[in-house]
Amino acid sequence: MSTESASLKNHNTFALPINAAQLVIAEKIELMIKVWQKSQKRQEPLLILGEGSNVLFLEDFAGTVMINQLHGIKVREEQDAWHLHVSAGENWHKLVSHTLEQGMHGLENLALIPGCVGSAPIQNIGAYGVELKNVCEYVDLLSFKTGEIDRMTPERCEFGYRESIFKHQYRTGHIIVAVGLKLNKAWQPSLGYGELTKLDPASVTPRQVFDAVCEMRRSKLPDPRITGNAGSFFKNPVVSAEAAASLLASYPTMPHFPQCDGQVKLAAGWLIDQCQLKGYRIGGAAVHSKQALVLINQGEALPQDVVALARHVRNTVADRFDVWLEPEVRFISATGEVNAVEVLS
Repeated sequence: MSTESASLKNHNTFALPINAAQLVIAEKIELMIKVWQKSQKRQEPLLILGEGSNVLFLEDFAGTVMINQLHGIKVREEQDAWHLHVSAGENWHKLVSHTLEQGMHGLENLALIPGCVGSAPIQNIGAYGVELKNVCEYVDLLSFKTGEIDRMTPERCEFGYRESIFKHQYRTGHIIVAVGLKLNKAWQPSLGYGELTKLDPASVTPRQVFDAVCEMRRSKLPDPRITGNAGSFFKNPVVSAEAAASLLASYPTMPHFPQCDGQVKLAAGWLIDQCQLKGYRIGGAAVHSKQALVLINQGEALPQDVVALARHVRNTVADRFDVWLEPEVRFISATGEVNAVEVLS
């Protein structure tokens, strides 16, 4: 399905009043290739979205926005694990719920993360001690130029904290069409964060972990169907051990998480909260009153309101803690993705 000069308000969870020159809903790979070829021939920009849950449009998009709606879930069971082949347009949380209902555990810590399956490897989504890379078996990547699908191993995906090769080398000219997941039958709960620490590892069930994660997320994070937002706006910063020690000397209760490389991850939400920015507003954009890591559209926000608010939050945190926050959200200009840090600097 193709629409000329279409509103993207329902295709970005910030619900910003943005338009695209053309909108295409793609349910087949063949259509995706045709749309890419057409945009190349016309020398027009092409942007591929899933559910628009991790993007901030800075202005109207001058080319074609293509919505990935490839669907299908296949399961192959082996003695020690379930192997899932999931099409990229499937909703992530529905997948988590579906696997749990079918008796397949391993995704429960990742419940209620917005977006679709194809977006998960790009961000290497993670929550409450589990990341996509822990369960990813492969990523099927389509090259628009050749029409071939490359099955990429996790090593080739170069997964990092909210990072992957899909943000860089394969950012254009390619699209993720499916993700392979391996869910081990020998289940080990991950209970290191938040309310999960109160659960008994000896008796806890996957369903109890799922319910606890959903309760925590719902208590802090606004539903984008009601209040426009893109989830966590900033990444949790990772600093040197020396920088962390210096901050802890002044703020002994500061949440901090030592990393395997000797660096220390800090909680961006806590840093913003210490600056008393909850509820702070610029135009129609505001810092969420329950979770400082989330910026929201209070109803009539414009892109420049969100940018100005993000810049204020970033500068305020840097002034107080000498820590520069980096956006997790992708910034999209009229012709494609741009460097978010440069926009805010």
